[in-house]
Amino acid sequence: MPRTSSDRTRRKILDAAYESFYAKGFTRSSVDEIAAMAGVTKRTLYNHFESKDALLAAVLEMQHSLSLSRIQKHQDRYSGNADRFVTVLFDELRKWSEKPRWTGSGITRLALELADLPGHPARTMARRHKAEVQGWLASMLQRTGAPRANRQARELQLLIEGAGILMLISGDRTYADTGAALAKRLLK
Repeated sequence: MPRTSSDRTRRKILDAAYESFYAKGFTRSSVDEIAAMAGVTKRTLYNHFESKDALLAAVLEMQHSLSLSRIQKHQDRYSGNADRFVTVLFDELRKWSEKPRWTGSGITRLALELADLPGHPARTMARRHKAEVQGWLASMLQRTGAPRANRQARELQLLIEGAGILMLISGDRTYADTGAALAKRLLK
């Protein structure tokens, strides 16, 4: 189905907002700046999104879909036993962290930035995203024959998030290796 002009405008706004939110965070990004980056007026932006909060929630919804499709696209690389699964996961985390100007998971960073606003629509979206990632981890662990896949997915997600945050804070990429080693112990 062809995209309409309105759809293209909405997508330009979402892309500009993502770029700004990811680079500067939610509070330091302005609607004026986002509209200018998208090449639209502020009025046009507000015709598509009722508020900056709604725009952020829409950005996270888009990123959620992209992120899940990205990890699911390469599911065959994760197949095998639980040890192999963990190795690939943490290797990918390390590779991702080595990209220039890496600033960690945008969804995690934005949720932390809004920690004092538990009902914020972006926090709701972040919770949904993390729950779906945990569900994917559990399904992949079940494929490997892991005996307690749901519990182990929760533990694995904690290690992934923790390693990512500590790599971001310290710049020390070996937290990915530490996370992988701990995950392998938990999966035995």
